[in-house]
Amino acid sequence: MKLERVEIVHVAIPLVTPFRTSFGTMTAKDTFLLRVVTDSAEGWSEFAADPEPLYCSEFVAGAEIVLRDFLLPRVAALPRLTTAALAPAMAKIKGHELAKAALETAVLDAELRGHGMPLATYLGAVRDRVPAGVSVGIKNSVPELLDDVGRYLAEGYVRIKLKIEPGWDVEPVRAVRERFGDDLPLQVDANTAYTLADAEHLRRLDAFGLLLVEEPLEENNLHAHARLQKRLRTPVCLDESLHNARDTASAIALDACRVVNVKPARVGGYLEARRVHDVAHAHGVPVWCGGMLETGIGRAPNLALAALPGFTLPGDTSASSRYFAEDITEPFVLDADGHLPVPGGPGIGVAPLPDALRRFTRARRDLYRA
Repeated sequence: MKLERVEIVHVAIPLVTPFRTSFGTMTAKDTFLLRVVTDSAEGWSEFAADPEPLYCSEFVAGAEIVLRDFLLPRVAALPRLTTAALAPAMAKIKGHELAKAALETAVLDAELRGHGMPLATYLGAVRDRVPAGVSVGIKNSVPELLDDVGRYLAEGYVRIKLKIEPGWDVEPVRAVRERFGDDLPLQVDANTAYTLADAEHLRRLDAFGLLLVEEPLEENNLHAHARLQKRLRTPVCLDESLHNARDTASAIALDACRVVNVKPARVGGYLEARRVHDVAHAHGVPVWCGGMLETGIGRAPNLALAALPGFTLPGDTSASSRYFAEDITEPFVLDADGHLPVPGGPGIGVAPLPDALRRFTRARRDLYRA
C-alpha cells in the first residue's frame, strides 16, 4: 500500500449517564478518530484515552502531536506500507502505546479492507459472537447501584463489573450479592485505588465469590500485586500494569495475576494484544477484553479480539446503548442471551455513519498528505 492521507476527526459524544471511577467522572466520550487513506482502501480507528492524562499518561492533544511530528514521518518514509512494517518503523519512539495503536489499527483496517478479510479472521477468532459484560461505575448510593445492576441484568448482560474505591467496596459488593444471588458472575475493578497496606481490608472481598479483583494496587508494581495475591483467594487481574506480552509473561511467572485484562490500545495495538492473549492462553490464564467506553469504531475490533479462544471470561464489550443514545456507527445490540455479534465485514467491519459523524465532530485536520 501507499499512504496518501491521514486525517484526525475530533469527536465528542454525550454519555447516557455519568461514568464514575476512582480516576474521576466522565460525561462524554471526547477523543479523536483516525482516518487513514491509502491507494487501495481507507481505514478507521479510535484513540482510546481522554482529554486529560488521568487514566494514563497519554491524552488527546498530546497524541495528536506524537502522531503528526514523530510517528507519521517515519511511517510515511516506508517504501511500502504494511501493518507488519509499522512496529519497526515506530520503535525508536518510546512509549505512546495508545497513539501507536490508533495508527496501527487504522492501517490494519485499510490493509484488510483491501484484501476483503475481516479482522476476526486475521486474528484467529473461533466464535462469531461473544458474551457481553457491563461495567457499573461508582454511584451515589447503594439503592442507585442496585437499580442499575438490576436494569443491566434485565437487558441481558451476563456479567457485572463494579468499580470500587476506598469507602465504596465491601458494602456495595455485599448488597449486590444479597440482591442478585451467588450465581451472578461478579467482579470488581479498583483502578489502582489501594495500597498493599489495604490487604486485610481487600481480603473481606473473598467472602463474595468474585471472579476477580482488577488492578487493586498502583500500576507497574508486579511485586506488590504478587504479595497481595498470596493473601487473597480472589484472583488478582492486571490491567494497567501490562503493556506488552513480556510484562504479561513476567506477571504470570511472579503469580502477580491469575487473570489478564487485554486492552488493545494499552499494549500498542491488536498485533501485540494477540501476543498477550497467546502468552496467557499458553499458561492457562483466563483472558478477557477490557473497554474504554469506545464508540462503534473502537468496539468493533474489540469484539473481533474477544472471539479468540483464550477469551474465556465475558469482557466489557457492552452494547452501544450502555454508553450512547446514538453511536457514530450502526449500533451494537445485545441478542436474547446477552451476546454481541462479531463483525464479519472486511477490516474492522464498520465505518462511521456520515450524518452521525457530522453531528458529533468538533474539528477535522489533516495530519499527513502525500
